[in-house]
Amino acid sequence: MDDDSEAGGGLSADRIEAARLTLTPLTVEDADDMVDVLAGEDLYGFIGGGPPDLDGLRARYARLAAGRSPDGRQAWLNWIVRRRRDGRPVGTVQATVTGAGRRAEVAWVVGTAWQGRGYASEAAVALAEWLRGRGVDLLQAHIHPDHQASMKVAAGIGLRPTDQMEDGERLWRWERG
Repeated sequence: MDDDSEAGGGLSADRIEAARLTLTPLTVEDADDMVDVLAGEDLYGFIGGGPPDLDGLRARYARLAAGRSPDGRQAWLNWIVRRRRDGRPVGTVQATVTGAGRRAEVAWVVGTAWQGRGYASEAAVALAEWLRGRGVDLLQAHIHPDHQASMKVAAGIGLRPTDQMEDGERLWRWERG
């Protein structure tokens, strides 16, 4: 049984460095830059929804920057993915951590203009290594069965597809052996 009082294991988002990218903990102010990154309609073909407006994105980031779900059962860890060479934001990665910090649902989004450059893979690897280094034993992601790019990213961090489907997405999973 989970100890819900420490559902996220006390984890909080730290700055993470990768070869070409820096993952910086999300702030409300990041919405000003990210609204353009998230503007492309094509970005939502597999994940649903549509581009946010600035006020909506600021409100969302205010909720996420709190770092925990309102009931305290989940740690919400969110990062802006930035290019190291110029600090320009290209996307986000996130981990929803439960189970006393032992389980994490991960996700990644890279703006349409920056896709196909390996940024999602590099950011996801950095995130997965950071989580594993902090004792997370189970990583999972839900991926649309037609989203080849996200499946490649998931495989690159050691996730494997399962037979489990939820809301039209397949569960991918890695568990420490």
